[in-house]
Amino acid sequence: MVDVGIIGSGVIGLSIARELAGRGLTVRVVSRDPPHATTSWAASGIFPPAPEWPGAGPGDRLTAVSDRLHRQWHRDLLEETGIDNGLAVCGGLYLAVHEAGLKRLTDEAASWRSRGCRCDWLAADAVRQAEPSLSAAADSGLIRGAMLLPQRDADSPTAASAGAGGLLPEAGVEMISGTAINSLDRDGDRLRSVRCGDAVHHAAAWVLAAGSWSNEFAEAFGPAVRPRPVRGQIALVQLPQPVLRHIINVGLEYLVPRPDGRVLIGSTLEDTGFAPGTTEPAIARMLRFAHRLVPELAAAQLETTWSGIRPGSPDGLPWIGRSLLLSNGFVATGHFRAGWHQSTGTAELIADLITSATPKLDPTPFAVGRPFTGSDVAAATMQRAADDMAAIQW
Repeated sequence: MVDVGIIGSGVIGLSIARELAGRGLTVRVVSRDPPHATTSWAASGIFPPAPEWPGAGPGDRLTAVSDRLHRQWHRDLLEETGIDNGLAVCGGLYLAVHEAGLKRLTDEAASWRSRGCRCDWLAADAVRQAEPSLSAAADSGLIRGAMLLPQRDADSPTAASAGAGGLLPEAGVEMISGTAINSLDRDGDRLRSVRCGDAVHHAAAWVLAAGSWSNEFAEAFGPAVRPRPVRGQIALVQLPQPVLRHIINVGLEYLVPRPDGRVLIGSTLEDTGFAPGTTEPAIARMLRFAHRLVPELAAAQLETTWSGIRPGSPDGLPWIGRSLLLSNGFVATGHFRAGWHQSTGTAELIADLITSATPKLDPTPFAVGRPFTGSDVAAATMQRAADDMAAIQW
């Protein structure tokens, strides 16, 4: 029997597997989908600055710990596999294109500075100098102002997932995918095994890390574990050479440059349940957004489009901790739009709990049975995206 079974092969599940294997445990990852078919693979790989400051909340502390670990894991991945996941500082340029956006950015700039982050406010002339590809948009009066975060990072989820997928078996992690999980077999308050078709997989402990699809296993792990599925669509275009120096944001829409001339264009936030795939109106809007800001992108070839289903939680924090119903069960899901960034810290916290080590992070705010108060963060974020779409007609 293996020490730990993990349900889910996205970035959270793979990160937990890597961390546990590094501590000498045997691990089996069980999933209907291989890693390259998960929402993690579809992510844009944007990492905002992640400082630790005295007033940081639990989500920000998790992100700060994860950010430091990502830099170590990046070095480890490169050394162990030769794969560079592209983690690099490229800076983030946030643009205001209407009065509401200008007020929002002014407030956000003050917030970043209060956390000790460098944050530069740019007028239109400075925007042209910082990002020449935005000159036409600045000259037309579209850009009212901009906020530059020089410490913003980007990586390549595709490369990172491929590296992890190749590295984990060498570390002793068994990957099982391609067959849906039919049932969870319990023995009292313990999850004894997971059945996939005719195969039965046993483990001493189990971790639920199936993203939005964790809903399917809520009856076993605890009724509170019901992430809200939120669809996001992305387009990938290709130019012969790079045209952007920075990640570009307008509200919740963005352009992410890659060193080879590709540009990711995203993204939507859609309350469409588990509906997969992309839609022509959404992709068309994202392309208009890109062309309006950066006219050179109108000549780019549309290479592909895709979508992912993000797992939202009511208070914006993921569920990370012990199952309420299973004495040998653990949960790690509900990261919404921060799954990639928070994956390493989540893995470390889950591994600490499984091995009875003293956690570096207080697990209490992420507890599976915590009460929820206030507005639904996922719903509020989707409403903001809808408001921006109504206000900005690309």
